[in-house]
Amino acid sequence: EGREDLQVNRLETQIWIKPDIQKTDVDFSEILNAIQEIAKDVNIFFDELEGVNSPSKDDDSLLHHGNLTSTSDDASRLEVVGEEVPDKNKTNGLYFRDGKCRIDYILVYRKSNPQIEKREVFERNIRAEGLQMEKESSLTNSDIIFVKLHAPWEVLGKYAELMNVRMPFRRKIYYLHRRYKFMNRIEKQISRFRGWLPRKPMKLDKETLPDLEENDCYTAPFSQQRIHHFIIHNKDTFFNNATRSRIVHHILQRVKYEEGKNKIGLNRLLSNGSYEAAFPLHEGSYRSKNSIKTHGAENHRHLLYECWASWGVWYKYQPLDLVRRYFGEKIGLYFAWLGWYTGMLFPAAFIGLFVFLYGVTTLNHCQVSKEVCQATDIIMCPICDKYCPFMRLSDSCVYAKVTHLFDNGATVFFAVFMAVWATVFLEFWKRRRAVIAYDWDLIDWEEEEEEIRPQFEAKYSKKERMNPISGKPEPYQAFADKCSRLIVSASGIFFMICVVIAAVFGIVIYRVVTVSTFAAFKWALIRNNSQVATTGTAVCINFCIIMLLNVLYEKVALFLTNLEQPRTESEWENSFTLKMFLFQFVNLNSSTFYIAFFLGRFTGHPGAYLRLINRWRLEECHPSGCLIDLCMQMGIIMVLKQTWNNFMELGYPLIQNWWTRRKLRQEYGTQSKTSFPQWEKDYNLQPMNAYGLFDEYLEMILQFGFTTIFVAAFPLAPLLALLNNIIEIRLDAYKFVTQWRRPLASRAKDIGIWYGILEGIGILSVITNAFVIAVTSDFIPRLVYAYKYGPCAGQGEAGQKCMVGYVNASLSVFLVSDFENRSEPTSNGSEFSGSPLKYCRYRDYRDPPHSPVPYGYTLQFWHVLAARLAFIIVFEHLVFCIKHLISYLIPDLPKDLRDRMRREKYLIQEMMYEAELERLQKERKERKKNGKSYHNEWP
Repeated sequence: EGREDLQVNRLETQIWIKPDIQKTDVDFSEILNAIQEIAKDVNIFFDELEGVNSPSKDDDSLLHHGNLTSTSDDASRLEVVGEEVPDKNKTNGLYFRDGKCRIDYILVYRKSNPQIEKREVFERNIRAEGLQMEKESSLTNSDIIFVKLHAPWEVLGKYAELMNVRMPFRRKIYYLHRRYKFMNRIEKQISRFRGWLPRKPMKLDKETLPDLEENDCYTAPFSQQRIHHFIIHNKDTFFNNATRSRIVHHILQRVKYEEGKNKIGLNRLLSNGSYEAAFPLHEGSYRSKNSIKTHGAENHRHLLYECWASWGVWYKYQPLDLVRRYFGEKIGLYFAWLGWYTGMLFPAAFIGLFVFLYGVTTLNHCQVSKEVCQATDIIMCPICDKYCPFMRLSDSCVYAKVTHLFDNGATVFFAVFMAVWATVFLEFWKRRRAVIAYDWDLIDWEEEEEEIRPQFEAKYSKKERMNPISGKPEPYQAFADKCSRLIVSASGIFFMICVVIAAVFGIVIYRVVTVSTFAAFKWALIRNNSQVATTGTAVCINFCIIMLLNVLYEKVALFLTNLEQPRTESEWENSFTLKMFLFQFVNLNSSTFYIAFFLGRFTGHPGAYLRLINRWRLEECHPSGCLIDLCMQMGIIMVLKQTWNNFMELGYPLIQNWWTRRKLRQEYGTQSKTSFPQWEKDYNLQPMNAYGLFDEYLEMILQFGFTTIFVAAFPLAPLLALLNNIIEIRLDAYKFVTQWRRPLASRAKDIGIWYGILEGIGILSVITNAFVIAVTSDFIPRLVYAYKYGPCAGQGEAGQKCMVGYVNASLSVFLVSDFENRSEPTSNGSEFSGSPLKYCRYRDYRDPPHSPVPYGYTLQFWHVLAARLAFIIVFEHLVFCIKHLISYLIPDLPKDLRDRMRREKYLIQEMMYEAELERLQKERKERKKNGKSYHNEWP
């Protein structure tokens, strides 16, 4: 009624109803509705007339500095004067100055901004949509203006129906399955036994969490005609704050700010600078003077901080329903996925730790490491030109033992387990996602038809075609133009991958050059461990290059994505995500692939070394193998990158917010923060990343790749990932609750394109682990020796006793006099035996120098090569068959969930029927009371 009166007044129209006319059958509500529709159509016109004759809404005369400064819509003056408003509502910064209208959204602009006309038209159209508005200037900067928006009940109901917002209408009825007496007795005994055990420490206290009504109720799309079906205790709290903000944002995205087909929406005003920021408010402070256990939570933000973002609850489950209620389904799904991934890492970390401990316990029984440590009479050839000396094989005893910790009999089992684990993780996540989608009413939710990006409209506005869904004309991109842009973008991606390969090439040259430098170093510690020092410094330099290139890749990916001109925001996001993942994945793993599959594979042999640009001799593996280099690469990169990411995620916002608070304290004193209203406090927080959850997902997906792709070489990777994720969950929670502005609550059904990337990584992990076991590790050469050439040859055994003599059999003999001039060492090896060395050994399967074909491949080399190829084929086919079998056996939808969905659908139909029947019966009784009964009524 208030809105109808308001629209009539805005038209400066007065309707006088005579007493004799009121007795007729004319429905004056229809007249008022018609006038209201006319008012909406001409509202902008009359508002412009008002703007000519009235002061500007941005004029300083309408603003007073401080908390009592506001300009509100005329509808806000229609409040009942006699109602009592709590003083707390007026001072906490969450309501209009009347203490009744809750702030649903905040817009921020500067008075010095020249886009005044667009802003005025936009705000007038906001009021025409029924939203109420107040303005206040900032306490710290008079140039900054805050626009507070409130959606009345009528507006919320109208748009909730248009947006198909699901709301609770009847409490759920839980049915217990019929059980036999024997099963009931067993359950009673189990429950008695559980009573003696301590309570589950990981579960949150139910008394602390609020009773979220929508989780225990059946929901249905909101309808104003069936409003009596819904559970409405209080109209002010029926729509929660996240839903109210989402509805207001939906309105703002469809309000015009200028005449024209495409001059619409808040996003365009933010991009052209008309508004500086737009965000929903946090629900007050996240801290309280009183304990949450004695006084309860002040608000949902305080509750989230105590039960989720606090470090004291790191071991407890996440309150996902509360996260979803406060931040929306999209962010809730991210934390649900992160929690599920972290939980699934527990068995992987346990098995990986078991493999490592198995290597520790069997270290003293390993025949290979024993032979290496006892090989004092075996002299190895130098690993670099000139400056590298001859060395005893026993000098690499420590490295042989460390290699055994990661490369032992359990490594193959662990590689198969992790390949299966990746499949089980993805399949069970699909089931978990289905349960979450059901609980959060996302099963039947479909994304709305997305708006076209403003950049796409500006580029292709001259050429249009009909949209097959909406039937409206829209800008159209020609097929030839689209293909040419995609080709240029693909060429850019290929060029950036070549830049990564060039960086790896530079690291290879660094390793080749510095290994000779460290071998001639003055310090004995570095000189004796020249290869380890080379690997360690190369990894650190590689990490710095990775971080620098990541900054470049982000700019290049942004440029290439904008060059493609995607039509919608989701297409833009998917294209940008794919490019950034591809760039960072290649950047992060290129050096690891080089060490795993190329290091020491194409070096030639002493006397005929392969050289880079015919100058630098390619780097060889350590006498104990290349696996130790791969372990160092993975361990250092994983630890450094996770530490850096955690610092940038939390440390950077903390430092920025601390600097802002410091400046405010210097200008306004120590008590200024407590006196600021909530919108001022939130404005001083950091906005969410421009790419949303992209950085959070990318970090975890890259970690998933590290955990699965080279896990055969580093079984402790799942354990490091688990420890990082336990910290990561609380860091992200703390960041969302305390350091960032409240993001808009948006909906999503799943994690989007990231699921397909996870499946691709799972497939790649099977291939890489097969090659790591077959090529990088010594598993296959040892197996061939045990069954074909060792003491147990032909007996079908492969124990430690069968490995006697393996080290000697895996080393070839080289005549020192056959060295090239540029690779001949400066020392002649007389320090070992008192006379110059005649022979040295090197890792390979080649004939001795006095054979008919000197340094040719032996038969054992071909046997090992054939066994490696056979293992790769068998391993891949076996694991892929297991993966497909598991994905086939595990249904995407749990059976109990399918039954619950069917029963709920049935019960909802029954309840709607009963509610409608009850309403009709009440109407019939009322008509009978009033003496208005008709024949042939139903029911």
